[in-house]
Amino acid sequence: MPVSSPERQTMLLERSRAWVEVDEGAITHNTRVLRQRIGPHVKLMAVVKANGYGHGDGATAHAARAGGADAFAVASLAEAVGLRRQGVQEPVLVLGHLSQGDEARACLHWRLLPTISTMDQARMFHAVASGSGACLPVHVNLDTGMARLGVPWQEGAALIQAIQPLESLRVEGVYSHLAAADAVDPGLTRRQRQRFDQVLAQLGNGQPARLCRHLANSAATMADDSLHYDMVRVGLALYGHAAAEHLEGILPLRPAMAVRARVTLLKNVPAGTGISYDHRYHTRRPSRLAVVAIGYADGVPRLLSSRMGVLHRGHRLPQVGAITMDQLMIDATDHPQLHTGAVVTLLGHDGTATISPRQWSEACGTIPWDVLCGFSSRLPRLSAGHSPQQGDQPTLQ
Repeated sequence: MPVSSPERQTMLLERSRAWVEVDEGAITHNTRVLRQRIGPHVKLMAVVKANGYGHGDGATAHAARAGGADAFAVASLAEAVGLRRQGVQEPVLVLGHLSQGDEARACLHWRLLPTISTMDQARMFHAVASGSGACLPVHVNLDTGMARLGVPWQEGAALIQAIQPLESLRVEGVYSHLAAADAVDPGLTRRQRQRFDQVLAQLGNGQPARLCRHLANSAATMADDSLHYDMVRVGLALYGHAAAEHLEGILPLRPAMAVRARVTLLKNVPAGTGISYDHRYHTRRPSRLAVVAIGYADGVPRLLSSRMGVLHRGHRLPQVGAITMDQLMIDATDHPQLHTGAVVTLLGHDGTATISPRQWSEACGTIPWDVLCGFSSRLPRLSAGHSPQQGDQPTLQ
């Protein structure tokens, strides 16, 4: 059946400038690899907060489910409700702190798992749940070393024991968040694990039945089997990246994101030409410059100005001058194959070459998570199977 004119125009517009390309098959593959790593008796919770680390939360969740994910985690109530509206039926844990009655009612309505960190919060959830006649499952977060969310670990056992008599709440899980699982020195992780185990020991035989214990993030899942407990919470590895350089190669992960953009204009300039704002870069020879339709408003950090490159047909072309809000310039003098309308790769695979989020993060003094989550909503998220090939010319008819 031919594509109707409005649908065709939408498809062409999505590909006319710049986009994020998501390989959902890679997410499914990574989930299966992680499942093999943890074994059949440990559950896998896929972390899909921040719009699936920039990959699209619904698409990521469905791809992870196909690979064997048992549950999902998000940061906010809105993210959790969004997953439900996209057809996700598995358990969804809200990692953020919810403290309002309307939030509790939403958790009941959408069958979500809230996180409990205080007794006041537990009483509020209990009051709302008891008024509806329901029993709400909850997870308790222990602060074992992040000093962020969660009950201080020294008070964790007492909080869980105080919640147990509340008939409308059921403590289904207890967890903590590791602060440095990706560090070469495991000292801090060891201390956090000891604190976590101490709380479990204090509960002893008083532990709630079927209590699900989870501590490991991506780094801990890959590095140490003893941190797996009953479930692991995997974020970065789900999207195909190791949390640290020394963890790379432990699992055969496949990066799921590529960022691509089109060349919109080519021009020849003489030697000594100042490029972009403030003329921080000048050409050293007669040069052929290409304008690429993506900039810092799309999530390409301005800190990468003259410190990054793009790929075209496996060749790396240097970016020159200040990255602007909507455009950046590349030096195509040595690559005559580049033409107007050509697709270049900013992140991901192109031929035999690759640019990784870690390369960007190291150049900017940040972390790969920051890079992946930084691409703006004005970049369409397109399935890898439906993205344009190199050199496709968008034409609206």
